[in-house]
This record gives sequence, structure tokens and C-alpha cells, in this order.
Amino acid sequence: MKSLVLAEKPSVAREIARVLQCNSKNKGFLEGSKYVVTWALGHLVTLAEPEDYDRKYKEWRMEDLPILPEKLKLKVIRQTAHQYQVVTKLMKRNDIKELIIATDAGREGELVARWIMKLGNWHKPFKRLWISSQTDKAILEGFANLKPGPNYNKLFEAAVCRAEADWLIGLNVTRALTCKFNAQLNSGRVQTPTLAMIVRREEEIVKFVPEDYWTIRADFGDFFGDWRGKAGNRLFDYRQVEALLQKLQGHTAKILQVKRDHKNEPPPLAYDLTELQRDANRKLNFPAQKTSFTLQKLYERHKLVTYPRTDSRYLSADIVPTLPARLQAMAAGPYLKAAKELLGQPLKPSKRLVNDSKVSDHHAIIPTEQPLRLADLTGDEKSLYDLIARRFLAVLSPPYSYEQLTVVTDIGGEKFYSRGKIVKDQGWRAVSSYVPLDEDSRGTREDLLPEQTLAMLKQGEERTVKNLKSIKGKTKPPARYTEASLLSAMENPGTFIEDEELREALKGGGLGTPATRAEIIEKLLHTSYIERSGKELVPTSKGKQLIDLVAPELRSPELTAQWEQALTDIAKGKGNKQAFIQGIRKQTVKLVKDIALDNSVYRADNITKTKCPICNKYMLLVNGKRGKMLLCQDRACGHRQPEKEKEFSFGNSKRASRINQKLIAKYSDNQDIGYNMGDLLKEALAKQKQKD
Repeated sequence: MKSLVLAEKPSVAREIARVLQCNSKNKGFLEGSKYVVTWALGHLVTLAEPEDYDRKYKEWRMEDLPILPEKLKLKVIRQTAHQYQVVTKLMKRNDIKELIIATDAGREGELVARWIMKLGNWHKPFKRLWISSQTDKAILEGFANLKPGPNYNKLFEAAVCRAEADWLIGLNVTRALTCKFNAQLNSGRVQTPTLAMIVRREEEIVKFVPEDYWTIRADFGDFFGDWRGKAGNRLFDYRQVEALLQKLQGHTAKILQVKRDHKNEPPPLAYDLTELQRDANRKLNFPAQKTSFTLQKLYERHKLVTYPRTDSRYLSADIVPTLPARLQAMAAGPYLKAAKELLGQPLKPSKRLVNDSKVSDHHAIIPTEQPLRLADLTGDEKSLYDLIARRFLAVLSPPYSYEQLTVVTDIGGEKFYSRGKIVKDQGWRAVSSYVPLDEDSRGTREDLLPEQTLAMLKQGEERTVKNLKSIKGKTKPPARYTEASLLSAMENPGTFIEDEELREALKGGGLGTPATRAEIIEKLLHTSYIERSGKELVPTSKGKQLIDLVAPELRSPELTAQWEQALTDIAKGKGNKQAFIQGIRKQTVKLVKDIALDNSVYRADNITKTKCPICNKYMLLVNGKRGKMLLCQDRACGHRQPEKEKEFSFGNSKRASRINQKLIAKYSDNQDIGYNMGDLLKEALAKQKQKD
């Protein structure tokens, strides 16, 4: 008897099969003496579409909403049905005794496998492979320590609740908005509050009125000091500046205080996916999705890093004994010296790095025991690996040690402040590319004292004031979101939530998951709700209007907070699945009703001067899967065509197709069936134009 292993992707399945010595290649699976390894292609099974319940739902109508099937059904995804048939055929083999779920070790990975098992009527025993890296050692250890499959039933229930809730609310609200305003509008529990944050920031920028302010700086020869009063270092009334400069003229300076503080700055935490995406955007200018894609290659193809889609920045205690082997494996190229230095002394990682209580499904992203061969990596892979490698070296290194000097100098009763630093030990900074936000030129705080080299100054020492000057500045509006700062806001959206309990619920999750945040940003870009302007993300007119049209609860992260809190409870066995879904159904009814009663107006901002050849209305310019497309603004028409070619193509609606046929019949002289259909239609359209 054999075990059937179900992986999520062909590439992962091939690696597992190689390690398990399944060398017999077949269409859709690999087989050995003990195991048969097959795969999904992402999801093979999904929730059924509305038209699968009733064909009338194929046409979008407001009067049919909300669509609330008593029980949501599953269906095979048509595009990958061939692989589903392979998997279910293997499931029915008499020599298969059990199934081993080897999909990604997380909520969505569990859903991929369980839905296939459910639709395929699997009733035999099943187990769970739960690993955090794709190395041969990790795979072998994982198969030697398989978990009972039912242990993850609650995780599966949470995944089903998430999927069904997204279907009920997302589908109904999207249809309601589209029907009500006759425009392609869609809404989701993560996408919409993310868009709302970008729109809200843009409103703050537009409303912002800059103010002039002044600061005062004194030059003492070998160092300088900045004035600070009770309210800070800025003066907004120039008369105060003039009065202060006049008051200080002719006075000698006296050093009131020289404060020396010895400080140890601990290493930064290790990477989770969101922090890595943020860093890669700041330093490498990688969009979040590019980071995810490149990281997946480092994980699957090269086996150089651990599980990518983690939300933890800590390691569990069982990883500590493997640290020397990981350092040894990466001791090559630019990392050789630092790795050897760490290996030359006992490794004693602190609780700041090793904390079992802060590791949920997977630990932080770190290098594996796979030997590093830099020559095998592309430029992007090298750049991203460099961030991970240097962060790993940094978290194992000693603190950055320095002496902070703060000097307070008095001139005529007013205090001037100076700051300097004497580095004692570079520590982790010697190997890291990490730069704290307040030291990054893009995130410099204006109220921080500038660093300078301070000589050996003594308290009570008098100095001549070489120069006093005012420096004019302007208050700045809040910065637009970049992908890096938006990822931070999505991870920690608590500032937008008033309810303290919900704010706490979002601390562990935020908007979306580390695995989905990049996809959400790309979706907002693709649907033209936002656009890139350099590194900045700017809302479009369509995005701004959508936020005005959707219900307040869909704009706020509170809905996601409530869901994440409930889903976490369900996964831990503390929540009630039925109660959660019942609440979602009630919420769906309310949201659809609110949209139906709304008297707002939507005005498309992407109307072109190109008229639809079917209904003669002006067409919209939209983002298609293969580039820009022209789409008729009348949904009932449904005609679309490539923007560049300006050529007619059959619409995706039956009505458009029927109109095409009528045009040809009415205006085309050549009815030869062998004649090119597109040419026939061009001929008919030209005749129609002449007549018009």
C-alpha cells in the first residue's frame, strides 16, 4: 500500500518526489515504491458562481440581490480541471491507503487540499506535512514527524469561513455597486479599507495649508547649537524671531551641561514577509509583488531561505541548534568574513530573537542549511538574498555600542542644544544594511537634533558666539504612501480604529495577511483605483468616488478586525463557525439595501473619444489582462476592443454577439462563409458609418 502526497505546486511536488525517491514520471504525478506524489495548481476547487445555482444570475440585476444560497457549493475550476481529474483518479486507487497534505503550511494551504478532498469524496485516513523550508533535511524530518490531519480541522473551518464571507459580501456588494451606478466597481473587506487609507491621506494633503516657520542656530566655532523653547524649536511669528535675535546679540555663551549617555542599540528583529517587502521597496525599489515572486524562487528553486509567507519575526527554540549549520552554508562571497567571525564564538541568541510564544505557524525568514552558490542566482535574487543574509548576520551579532553626547549652551538665558555621537563598537551595524527610519533621508524627523562631531567640551566653559542666524522653513503635508509605508499601514491599521478591543485584535494580523498584501496593492492598481507616480501611490478619481459610495463599515479596518478576531478564535477552537456566517449573511443584506437606497452619482473619469461600434456610446479606457482595453460604458452592450489596435472584437456578452451578426447581415455585401469574420464586420461597420 502507498501514501498519496498532495502538494500545492508542481515545483514543490517534484522536490518532495525527488527526496522520497519517486522516480517514475506520469502525467500529473510521480510514483515510487512507498509514495505517489501529485499536485494542485494553486486552487483546483473553488466556491460555485451565482449562475451555478440559477442561470438567471448570469445577468447582473439589482432586483436579484442579495444572492444568499442556503449552503455554498463547491465546483472544479475549469482551467485546471485536467489536474483535478488526475488527483481524484489517484484518490480512488485501491493501493492508496492514506493521503498526506503537503500544501503550504497555513490557512489557505489547508483550504486548497481540503476542498479537493471534500469534492473528491476522500474518506480514508489523512496526515499533515508541516515544514518551514524546502531543504532535503526539512522534508525528510517532516515526513518522519507527520501530524494527524484532523489536528488542523479548526484551521480549515477558519479558512472556509474566510472564503464564504468574502464570497457573500464581496460578490453581493460588487454586483450592487456595478448595477446601481452602471460602472465596473468592486469592493472587498481588505481592498476597500486599504484604498480608503490612500484616499484619506490624499485628502489630508489637498487640505493642508503650509505655514512659514523659523529656527535659530548659533555658531560657537567648533560646534553649533539649535535653540529650543518650551514649545519646541519652531517659531511661527517672525516678530518673535527678531525679538529673540535682538535679545541674544552681544552675549557670551556658556556651556551649562555636557551629558554623556552610554547606549547599546540591539539588532533589528529578523524579517517576516511584510518587513522584507517594506525594506525591498525602500532599498531596491521592488514592488511588493516582485519581492514575493523573487522570494518564492529563493525558497522553492534555490532552497536558500525558509518559508516566505510568515508573519513572525522571531525564531523558535528548536531552530537554535541549527544556527551554526546555517552560517556555515552561507559563508561565501560577501558574507564569508562575518559568518566565520560568528562561528568562531559561542552563539547565544537572546530572547529578542528566540521567542516561542511569538511564533505561530512559521518562524522568521532566515537562510537554510543549503550551501550558497551566488553564481546560480539572478541579479534580483542576489539583491533580495543579500537583505535576508545581512539581517540574519545582524540578529546574531552584538549590540551597536556608542556614547551619546548632548550639550546644552546658554546665551542670554536662552538654551541651545547640540548632539554628537562617539561609536564604541559597530556591532551588528558592521554587517547590516538596516537603517533606522529616523536616520533614513526619506524618513528624517525635522525635530531631531542634527548629529555633529563634538570636541572634548567641559561644563562651565565659555564660548564666543561667532554667528546667530534664523533658518526659514515651511511645514510639510503628510507624505503620500509608498508601497513600503502602505505595507506598514496595512500591517498596523490600529490608528484608524477607535474601539480598543478591535485595535488589539488587529495587532497580530492587520489588513490582509503577509501573503496577500502585495496582491491587494496590485489589484488596486489594475482596477485603476490608484496609480503609481514614481514611488508614490496616488488615488484616481474612480478610487475617490468608490470610497464615497461604499458603506462606512467597508471603508474602515474595523470590519477586517472583527473578522480576523473571529477567524482566529475559530482556528483555536474558541469561536462558532455557524454564528460567524450567520452574522455575515445579515451584514450582506444590510449592505445591499444601503446601496439600493443610495442617491449618489458616479461619473467615470476614463471616458475616451472613441465611440462604441455597437451602441455608439463613448468607450472607457481600462486595464486589461493583456494591456489597455476600450470598454463600452454600457454594461448591457458588453463590447470591448484593444486600445492600440482600435479594431473591433466580439464582446463577451450574447447581446454584443447578436448585434455583430445583424450588422454583417445588414451591411456586408460578401456573405461567403469562408470570408474572414473580422473583415466582414469591418466592411459592415464602414457601410454603417457611411449611412450615418
